[in-house]
Order: sequence, then C-alpha cells, then structure tokens
Amino acid sequence: MTWLITGGAGYIGAHVVRAMTEAGEQTVVYDDLSTGLGDRIPDGVPLVVGSTLDGERLARTLAEHRITGVVHLAAKKQVGESVELPLHYYRENVEGLRVLLEAVTAASVDAFVLSSSAAVYGMPDVDLVTEETPCAPLSPYGETKLAGEWLVRATGRATGLATASLRYFNVAGAACPELADTGVYNLVPMVLERLTEGEAPRIFGDDYPTPDGTCVRDYIHVVDLAEAHVATARALRAAPGRDLTLNIGRGEGVSVREMIDTIGAVTGRHRAPAVTPRRPGDPARVVASADRAAAALGWKARHDVQDMITSAWAGWVHHHPGAARV
Repeated sequence: MTWLITGGAGYIGAHVVRAMTEAGEQTVVYDDLSTGLGDRIPDGVPLVVGSTLDGERLARTLAEHRITGVVHLAAKKQVGESVELPLHYYRENVEGLRVLLEAVTAASVDAFVLSSSAAVYGMPDVDLVTEETPCAPLSPYGETKLAGEWLVRATGRATGLATASLRYFNVAGAACPELADTGVYNLVPMVLERLTEGEAPRIFGDDYPTPDGTCVRDYIHVVDLAEAHVATARALRAAPGRDLTLNIGRGEGVSVREMIDTIGAVTGRHRAPAVTPRRPGDPARVVASADRAAAALGWKARHDVQDMITSAWAGWVHHHPGAARV
C-alpha cells in the first residue's frame, strides 16, 4: 500500500512518516506547512503542499501517487484558540475532513486512519478511561475531533472503507532532536521554556482531588504513538471494512508536579513551581485504558516518562542552543 500522511511535516506527523517508512511502507506527505517543517520529511518521501480544503489538489495527489491508504493528522489543535475561533476550527478540522473523505471515496482508497484525541472525553469521572466512557468534549477542538470520528465511521459504513480513530493522550518526547516539538503548547515544552528563561514552572491549581493536588494525566512517547499508527495501518490492511476506535496511551497516571520534578532532575534545573489558579475545564484525572489497543493491534507503549523527558530536552537544546548554557 501507499499511504498519504496529511500533516506529515508536523511534530507527530513526521514521527508517523518516519515509523511507517522504516517499517517498509510507502508514504507521501500532504501538508500546508502552516505549522509543519519540510525538513522533517525523510529523503525520498514526496511532499505535496496543499490544504485539505482543496478537493482538486487532493484528488490529483491521490491519483498521481496511487494512494491506497490515508493517515489524517492535519488539524488545528490548540484548545484555547479553538474557544476563541470556533468557526475556524470547525472549518479546518471538520470541513477539511469532509473534503478529504469525499476525495478518498471517489478514489476508492482502502483504509483511513484518523488522528483523534482524549479531548473527546471532556471531564471523565473514572479512574481509567475506556473507549466506552461517554464523550462530552469541553472545547470546540474536542467537539471537532468527535465530529470527525462520526464522519469517518459513517463513511466507512456507507462505502466499506476500513477506518480507525486513534484517541491520543498526552504526547511528549522525540525520536531524535531534529524531530522534537517546536511548539510551546504542552506541559513539557512549557516547563522547558520557563526553566530556560530562569522562571518558575507554573502549576494551574494544586487543590484537585489527587494524591498531590495537581492534575494527573497519561503521557505517551511520540515514538510509541507513531508505532501504533504502523500497527493500525497493518490491522486495517489485513481486515478490509474494519472499524476501530482506540485509546493510545500507557494506562499510567503522572501528576503535573511529578512531571515538573522529573524535568528538573533530567535538565539539572530545579526551580520550585509557582502555583496559579485552576484553568477552566481542566479535569482532575484523565488516564487511558489501553487494553483494547493491545488486543486489536498487538501494540503496547515501550517508553516511560524518563525517556520522554530526556528526548524532549535533547530536542529543546537542539532547537534552542542557548538553553544548554543557562
């Protein structure tokens, strides 16, 4: 099969391209480069610059490269921004997906993998989130991911397209420094930025009903996440018409304070965190049950939090050379 990876020049997308290429899969990247970086793409992998809203370009790309499977990662993904710009998020994440699926079905593509998110669950009141946990997203971003799952599933049922929606939990780390996350939107890069600037990391609320009062999350190494995509692609190829919805996490909770302590130990920069008020909509605990992914894919995360932070720090220093001298 030949796989089109939309958003393949992004942080997660580039890791998926790398993993699939190393596994012997043929890949083509489709990215508008609004946040992606062309130099993340391996030599020999074609890059098509375009938007998922451009149906004609998508149709040409699918035909010219004889695409038989799609991994769709292209999306806007900042929760706060989605609250301010809901129409933009629905246009990019839902209408862009609809246009892509229209092109995919017209081209008789066999398999489709959607990048979804634990944000579809909202504020679950359970120790472990399973795929049956009710979905009640708290932001337009989470809503667009859930609507995307509905679109993908309905298209598969109507056309026989094999589909999978992968609900990512908190992604961190890097396969190599060059592929590290250059955005500062998630906990690990946010803490690294503050430490590099000589400022205290921030904790948004320490009065949650958790062991140390800070939010508990499930963190997944981006390399493990990318390998889950390879396993999913092969599972869909082996079972035409299959429909999967899977949590992609480690099934282990780590608190914000524990993450900050580990980041301090790895970097050698220890600063007491500053506690600020809670952010609206932050649930106390969101930890995945990854049992279904293990059963359906034969996949399990291999890397721990120490691996994530060590590789993220190497990537941070690569992209911010002055950080090593602070």
